[in-house]
Amino acid sequence: MQWKTIEKVSEQTGLSRESLRALKKRGIFREKIHWVKAPNGRIFLSVTAIENWIISGCTTKT
Repeated sequence: MQWKTIEKVSEQTGLSRESLRALKKRGIFREKIHWVKAPNGRIFLSVTAIENWIISGCTTKT
């Protein structure tokens, strides 16, 4: 599954839950690319998009 909860992505990447939330809040993680909001209100992150972000070394908005 490509989309996972913040908790699961934190476990997989080693990034803290707080840093993942901060990246989302600052707009570095973009809606519908890096994250989506499910109908029940939960936030899910794209493992693939975040892996690409980590590999690219990108720390700014594009």
